[in-house]
Amino acid sequence: MLTIAISKGRLQDDTLALFARAGIEADDSPLSSRRLLIKSKDGRCSFVFVKPADVPTYVEYGVADAGVCGRDVLLESHAEVHEPLDLKLGFCRIAVAGRREVVGQDYNLLATVRVATKYPRITADYFHQRGIPIEVIPLSGSVELAPLLGLSDRIVDLVGTGRTLRENGLEVIDVITESTARLIVNRASFHLKREEISRLIADMGAAINR
Repeated sequence: MLTIAISKGRLQDDTLALFARAGIEADDSPLSSRRLLIKSKDGRCSFVFVKPADVPTYVEYGVADAGVCGRDVLLESHAEVHEPLDLKLGFCRIAVAGRREVVGQDYNLLATVRVATKYPRITADYFHQRGIPIEVIPLSGSVELAPLLGLSDRIVDLVGTGRTLRENGLEVIDVITESTARLIVNRASFHLKREEISRLIADMGAAINR
């Protein structure tokens, strides 16, 4: 049996629906239960439901053979895992945003820019590659408040429709990269359970186009 780590939250329902189209259906709805470990109806897999940021850790350390998480989480974690499939779910952008009045302004290269974010690694890489000195302010949520309250000059966050930004007087300044859900696989499991993993990849790949 394969153990698959599933991101709780915004990707969960679409991910389970895609697995169901691939013939791997959970035997109980996690939305009506507090169970965090659920088997598939065919006994082929078991699903573990964890926070999105923890999925790469569970897979990298072999607690889960495979998992589903956003590309944003992978870029931030730098986890050593295989990434065989883009599942085409949960499209969004990782973007730099700020108050409307600062959009279009050049960065003062002599000053340190304060950037609030849930993605300190991605943020540091982006600004350092451009030679812009920054102070990263890590936040776990409600990042849009930071520039409104003077905590930061900019934010780096996931942007879907952009509605939350607009309602808080913010606009996208630059898009760092795009993100969708990815199927990831533990490196050891990729070899030790090659037949099961290959079947999983093939079934999921076929389900994407249905």
